[in-house]
Amino acid sequence: MKALSDTWFAEGYIDFELKKYTLLAYLQEINRYFNENKLYPQLGDVVFHYNNLLAFKENKQFLQQHFPKRLTAVNMEKLQLLYEQMIADDELMEELENIIQYSLQKMNNTIREGAEIYEFVEEQLNITPVGLIPLDVQEGYMLLSDGRASDTLVYQYRLTIFERHDERYRGIHTEYISTYTRNLAHTSNSIKTDLIRHRRHLPNPAVYTVETDLVFPLTETLLPVAKRCLVKYITVNPA
Repeated sequence: MKALSDTWFAEGYIDFELKKYTLLAYLQEINRYFNENKLYPQLGDVVFHYNNLLAFKENKQFLQQHFPKRLTAVNMEKLQLLYEQMIADDELMEELENIIQYSLQKMNNTIREGAEIYEFVEEQLNITPVGLIPLDVQEGYMLLSDGRASDTLVYQYRLTIFERHDERYRGIHTEYISTYTRNLAHTSNSIKTDLIRHRRHLPNPAVYTVETDLVFPLTETLLPVAKRCLVKYITVNPA
């Protein structure tokens, strides 16, 4: 995938046509993945760059707070220096503002396209608890399957809590465990029983099936959307 550096709009020669070409080449590549229903990491990357531009546009005093933590001290210093140049150079300021405004609009359109694909995939997923759900649902198993084959993919999940800008978010970490062939011998309940028997560190796990009749790319779309949907389901439907 064509990639943009974290501070692409502030690097090199600040020229609208040059930056426009760079951006459109990047978004064209993103849209190629979207046309194949591949969302990640492409969607997250566009959102990252969109938020960078917003933070830079709003006010340099908030750069340190708003920019994602992956930016290095060197990049932060580069952005601070660029702001100082903008204040001293009206022509540079106008050029950069045009670049940022154009880029925000184009990125927003791409993000909306990705969000539409995400929402469609989300609508196709059915989540069902397997058997009785214990009081502790912070850790358990997700049984994932779609219409591509007769396989059920088993992932162990663990819910996490992280904070950002004085807000708390729930996240999820998953680890692939094994694949079961779906048949009369491997129902959701029998898979749960087999997991309990062979993985004794979780004697009474929460287990959920996440299923769809359609086919989506596993790594780029189905798994990441399923993980987010499971977090949402558990949050709305606690034990």
